[in-house]
Amino acid sequence: MSNSSKDLDHLIELMAKLPGLGPRSARRAVLHMVKKRALLMTPLADVLAEVAVTVRECLNCGNIGTADTCDICQNPKRENGEICVVEEVSDLWAMERSHMFKGRYHVLGGTLSALDAIGPDELRIPRLLRRVRDENVTEVILALNATIDGQTTAHYIADQLGDVRVSMVLKWCLISQVLAQLKTF
Repeated sequence: MSNSSKDLDHLIELMAKLPGLGPRSARRAVLHMVKKRALLMTPLADVLAEVAVTVRECLNCGNIGTADTCDICQNPKRENGEICVVEEVSDLWAMERSHMFKGRYHVLGGTLSALDAIGPDELRIPRLLRRVRDENVTEVILALNATIDGQTTAHYIADQLGDVRVSMVLKWCLISQVLAQLKTF
């Protein structure tokens, strides 16, 4: 490619780093955006620039939004004494789309992993324990992946919570994730 297409090549490389997009899909997406420059590319660039400046992690639960405290944590109707613990923000968003849980959440940011040297302090476990104490939580629902690390994390948290009621709802991972983990042994 010519030197004049260097910016397009760089955009395609960056897009290819997004989950679910490989080089060919990224190239198609960039070509589509170029075709729809006024309708899609310019507004997308503006929103990306704005979100890059304003997005932040909720200081309370770990969700992401544009304020220090997310909408869920600010909602007084959510103060029901329950916290649902999830691994990642995407898990929280999936739970919200299902409308199955009406309490508050806590995003750990991953799972405990001895192999990867990820202990409780690398996750938001200490913050969870403070929230349970300070917010008079009566039940913690652990909605973690049904992997070895997910189970280890769930049991560790349950042990740390003492007398607080703990429910475990282990999410089943995609088969590919389970197979990928089995291949590491």
